[in-house]
Amino acid sequence: MKNFDLNNLDFNNAGAWPVPVKAFFATLIVIIILFLGWYSFVSNQQNQLEQLQRTEQDLRRDFEAKQAKAVNLEPLTAQLKEMEAMLQQMLRQLPSRTEMPDLIVDISQTALASGIQNELFQPQPENRKAFYAEKPISLRMVGSYHQFGDFVSGVASLPRVVIMTMHDISLVPRDAKEGVPSGQLVLEGTVKTYRYLDDEEAAEVAAAAATVQGAK
Repeated sequence: MKNFDLNNLDFNNAGAWPVPVKAFFATLIVIIILFLGWYSFVSNQQNQLEQLQRTEQDLRRDFEAKQAKAVNLEPLTAQLKEMEAMLQQMLRQLPSRTEMPDLIVDISQTALASGIQNELFQPQPENRKAFYAEKPISLRMVGSYHQFGDFVSGVASLPRVVIMTMHDISLVPRDAKEGVPSGQLVLEGTVKTYRYLDDEEAAEVAAAAATVQGAK
């Protein structure tokens, strides 16, 4: 095989090259093509491997989180049932449906017994919630600071547990007039008292909520 000087090769007329030179360049091109193909294949495989590894890590973390929840599910379920029982027990300490009218009368009578003047004491329609019902009462009471204190103390000592919340309440001194004792305060606004729902009422509220949810 003769020695060839690559500088003397005419790259514009590759067909005139000697056979050994043609064979050399053909082999070189094949090697380059095979290398590029192998590199592309390996690179794609590497990317897929990295993606699968990330997916495996995500699935492992998801599995570990669900496994931890599954381990704690039974104690949490038992704790939830215990909390529900405690809630029901607390609700049962509130007045019932049949006791509510008498309770409202007792609240009004307690105010009068404390020396408070009821200028307005008007119960409003009640609003039922999931486990209880709230009864708004519009009121306007006139009395002294100590009389209001006696009223609150008297309500707290009623036989049934009474919860009262105040809404849009104003407490201001009464305008001085002839014949009106000094130090009189005017309490005006809305208070809400609460009672528990019996099983029948709770079922009705749940059914109404399910109907509304299904209509959406």
